[in-house]
Amino acid sequence: MILAVTLNAALDVTWGVDALEPRSSHRVRTTRERAGGKGINVARVLSALGHVPVATGLAGGATGRLIRDGLRTAHIRDAFVEVAGESRRTLTVVSGDDGDATVFNGRGPYVTPAEWHLFSRHYATLVTRARVVVLSGSAPPGLPVDAYAQLIATAAAAGALTVLDTSGPSLLHALEARPEVVKPNAVEAVDATGREDLARAAAELRTRGARAVVASAGPSGLYAITPTGTWRATPPERLVGNPTGAGDACVAAIAAGLEVGLAWPDIMREAVALSAAAVPCPVAGDVDTALYRRYLTDVSVEEAPARSPH
Repeated sequence: MILAVTLNAALDVTWGVDALEPRSSHRVRTTRERAGGKGINVARVLSALGHVPVATGLAGGATGRLIRDGLRTAHIRDAFVEVAGESRRTLTVVSGDDGDATVFNGRGPYVTPAEWHLFSRHYATLVTRARVVVLSGSAPPGLPVDAYAQLIATAAAAGALTVLDTSGPSLLHALEARPEVVKPNAVEAVDATGREDLARAAAELRTRGARAVVASAGPSGLYAITPTGTWRATPPERLVGNPTGAGDACVAAIAAGLEVGLAWPDIMREAVALSAAAVPCPVAGDVDTALYRRYLTDVSVEEAPARSPH
């Protein structure tokens, strides 16, 4: 079983407009609302691939109820813990025919120490049945800086592998617990480490504790440093659309590959194909499964020279 954790769940609102122009009014062409947050998006993609993930995290207030209702509508098992604060909303404005996306992320509810303790106990029970745990997104206010490190340590004690997709201090503190995989994008990796390029930043993250680092570089594909080698994987073509869900699709592919024991070149191929198949979809968490199957045969995976972080 794959357990998808979203500590800062959201109700994702997506608006489509002809063009996004500062200091002007806009007519919204399309509106979509659905349960979101990065871990929930991962669970949606896994479900589309035929997996039966369990989604957990923190949700509260009227927005939290809408999030949990959305999980049930999507037939994703809801194992969320209720908090007193109001869950956040995010707004993505998709403009023009090329699908440029502008994202506004709410901060999220304040989580008390008692609520965090309750969730930690609940999570410790869930993780005993998991083969892979996905930990995605930001942490809401009130959580300890090592919240992800705590969850990784609990998963490791239960024998579960962890895939972490977060950034900034949350990422750096979590490395001490030695997650199986971290999945930053290129900007997040460079910002977190202070290194001048993606290869050295990824090497630094592995030196600090990650067993494998898979870094996304947008249309250029993925760069990975793993226990069995260093790899670059590139999509077969440049896609036009909404890229906001590509990272979550990538994480879903990594988690699915780890669960069945795929070799790293095969995981990379799956991850690029699935993330590319998310780009044409208007909202994060969806993938075009026909495109995914077609891209699998065309993704290029090559061994890359390892780089020292120094």
